[in-house]
Amino acid sequence: MKKLPNYSRCSTWLASLLIAVLTAACGGQDPVLGVGGGTAGPGSPNSPPMVTSTVPAATTPIVTGVAVNSRVTAVFSKDMAPATINTSTFLLACPAGTPVTGTVTYSPASRTATFSPAANLPVITTCTATITTGAQDTTGIALVSPFVWSFTTSSSATPISLGAASTFGAFGGVAGVTNQGLLTVINGDLGTTGASTLVTGFRDSVGDVYTTTPLNNGLVNGRVYTAPPAPGGAGVGGNASTFAIATQALADATTAFNNLSPASRPGGTDPGAGQLGGLTLAPGVYQAAGGSFLITGSDLTLDGQGDTNAMWIFQTASTLTVGGPGAPRNVILINGAQARNVFWRVGSSATINAAGGGTMVGTIISSAATAFSTAGNVALVTLNGRALALNASTTMVNTVVNVPAP
Repeated sequence: MKKLPNYSRCSTWLASLLIAVLTAACGGQDPVLGVGGGTAGPGSPNSPPMVTSTVPAATTPIVTGVAVNSRVTAVFSKDMAPATINTSTFLLACPAGTPVTGTVTYSPASRTATFSPAANLPVITTCTATITTGAQDTTGIALVSPFVWSFTTSSSATPISLGAASTFGAFGGVAGVTNQGLLTVINGDLGTTGASTLVTGFRDSVGDVYTTTPLNNGLVNGRVYTAPPAPGGAGVGGNASTFAIATQALADATTAFNNLSPASRPGGTDPGAGQLGGLTLAPGVYQAAGGSFLITGSDLTLDGQGDTNAMWIFQTASTLTVGGPGAPRNVILINGAQARNVFWRVGSSATINAAGGGTMVGTIISSAATAFSTAGNVALVTLNGRALALNASTTMVNTVVNVPAP
């Protein structure tokens, strides 16, 4: 009798080969059940979690000038099991080998772990943060290896004292303060150690009038402090008493300017090579490597990371320019950042939104002149802070200044 081919054996062999090919193509998983051995790809549910970003950033060289009152955060690639994100798996040491006491929280919505130190970190110290392999995702898969990064703290997080200058929204050294337009409002005091005649285009809360015109008449909701003579209107100011207050304010602003210097606050970084537009910055000290800072490409965002005491110090040896032709720019505060904790130390002059419009934030202390907008612009420029020029004038065109609360 003629033997038939062994189709059963052949079919079994072909089926086995097909399953092997499909299994390999599925990253080692069974093509039907979806489970099995092999190495899962990065997007697979079976892949290990990773740290995708940190604050301070995990960079080489390491970040310097980090505020000593900063929190440390890490963002994961996958949803993590909250119970595994704790002080045993998120460690901070300043310096290495010296553990920092604090609390650790985890936000499932943003996959972010946050280490909040119980006290300020030591100044000018290299700190090391570690996420250990005890951190697991919601399926129990752990990091493949510890994630370790370092950063260096700034010289101090001691609040900057402005002394008698703290109530001033605008100060013009010995050269005065000038307003053009009808929309300027200073929600604070205004001053100069020069004569009252060097303040023009303003009236204040006690009825003093400083050379206003039908087109140039701004309001100071506080007082104007100058040297004699007495101004027009009520004529209350422009005397020895107001001159003494202005003199003390200038002295205290100068002290603050020196305390904000690179010599006093070293370690500043320049993450945008002079261009701050488009950046989101954590608290810290930032120094313009080329001498000047710009916010012209886009807005600048300052991220307080939930800390209302977080501080930013910006240092320029030369100029600060915010906004470009026809393109006003803004400084945006998020996650608890406060205008009172933002400081700009400007080695020469500051120009803020020359085209009009936009919102600037922080106390600007400039060695030379500070100017807001340009004559003829109606769009309001807003400063949530102070404009303190030490050795030259401050000029405003339709500008609103809101002095931050202490």
